[in-house]
Amino acid sequence: MKNIFFTPGPSGLYFTAEQHIKNALNENIPSISHRSKSYVKMHQETTEALTELLQLPDNFTIGFTSSATEIWDRMSENLIANRSLHFVNGDFSKKFHSAVAAHGKNAESREVEAGTHHDLSSVVMDEDIELIGLAQNETSTGAAMPVEDINLLRSKYPTPLLAIDAVSSLPVPAFDFNQLDSLYFSVQKSFGLPAGLGVWTFNDRCLEKAEAMKANNQYHESYNSLLKIAKMAQKHQTTCTPNVLNIYLLGKVVQDMNTKGIGQIRQEAAYKSALLYNLFESHPKLSAFVADKKFRSQTVGVANVEGGSEKLIAGLAAKGLHIGNGYGEFKNKQIRIASFPTHSKEQIEMLVDEINQLDF
Repeated sequence: MKNIFFTPGPSGLYFTAEQHIKNALNENIPSISHRSKSYVKMHQETTEALTELLQLPDNFTIGFTSSATEIWDRMSENLIANRSLHFVNGDFSKKFHSAVAAHGKNAESREVEAGTHHDLSSVVMDEDIELIGLAQNETSTGAAMPVEDINLLRSKYPTPLLAIDAVSSLPVPAFDFNQLDSLYFSVQKSFGLPAGLGVWTFNDRCLEKAEAMKANNQYHESYNSLLKIAKMAQKHQTTCTPNVLNIYLLGKVVQDMNTKGIGQIRQEAAYKSALLYNLFESHPKLSAFVADKKFRSQTVGVANVEGGSEKLIAGLAAKGLHIGNGYGEFKNKQIRIASFPTHSKEQIEMLVDEINQLDF
């Protein structure tokens, strides 16, 4: 029985990843030095492919970390001298707020009910806010912020750095990187790779902020601090020994995505999410957790399950189909289903059919 993972991270491997892993082993990629010419070439190929896929402007740098979670700490240390503002609507946006607060910064939280999102058009904030943290796609609830609303927030408040968590949605949303300063993700979700690599994109405004903090003795010189990451990235290297295998695999998978075309990836994402929300709205025991269609994620569908989710999850697992449980307080009450680029239309269609046939 072939297992298919629709879990929202780690999730199923991208459909070309297996062959790329085999090629990497044949080429001894896991053993090469991260200071070698072969690594530099590989690093450059990966960042160039990502720049093409995301349409990154010239003033953006791509850095690699151990995880997206690490990036919360680095931003706390290198981009926030005193105050930040966090839009919280679930567990992961709340964790970013908690991480900044743990560093002793004045981290303000604007919290709304899980399964909803903020009305960014009505936001009012103090002038001394230095960084705004926002989860564009809250993985725990399946609530997503439209890119247009993010751009509206930026137009109202252009001074604070705008840092976007796109861990479970990229590359599906069409971000305008001229409207934000930092965007980050990890590879075990939408990019369909093994866990263990965070990707941090940041612009020159972030570097200017870090330099100003350093001049005022407010900057924290960690082993993977922002200015070190940026300096080494100019040489297509990292500050320390990175996850070389995953950087190689990311480059190959992103090249595959570029060949397929971001337009087709986004078109398929819309179709697959429509299948899932139609299931949630038509099945007598399911209901979409995110009631407002404007805020429904195209990559992580979340549904309430009447009577609890354990029987449904177990029934699908017996067929080799693995979906996610509810997160945190919603464990055993909800299901979370990923429809990432690695999940084909046919796989989502099959999953919907199996759920309709199951007695739970």
